Amino acid sequence: MNELESHVNDLLLEIFENILVTEQKALRRGSFSDLSIAEMHTLEGIGLYDAHTMSETAARLAITTGTLTVAVDKLVRKGYVERLRDEADRRVVRVRLTRKGKIAYRLHMKYHTLLVERLLLPLDATGRRTLVETLETIDAFVREQSRRYNLTEE
Repeated sequence: MNELESHVNDLLLEIFENILVTEQKALRRGSFSDLSIAEMHTLEGIGLYDAHTMSETAARLAITTGTLTVAVDKLVRKGYVERLRDEADRRVVRVRLTRKGKIAYRLHMKYHTLLVERLLLPLDATGRRTLVETLETIDAFVREQSRRYNLTEE
């Protein structure tokens, strides 16, 4: 790895780590200190509006329904999520955020909104396009590696 490649690698690792650490610290110090980052991302997968089936939610999060069931059980106990039986088919279970879950979701999204705004603010249209293309390239590579090594949960 040359010096530029090494610097880019170090920046990517540092950014990834700092985002995770910052999110976790913010959760621990805030009103939602009983949530982990994984649980917050489960709330994001459930979504702010509407009740979705467990299967739909698991697919959105790229996890198994079994893994989601364990996560939802914890979130129900903590008061962030509620389960509902489908009106048309009582065998179908839907999940949605409670009021407490919606507040946690909105506060977490504020962090992401501020991050994106700060990132885009100094860029002109060309810089923004370049940033998006670069991020899409990184995302495609990570997804490809995930599939290659069967790292996605199915």
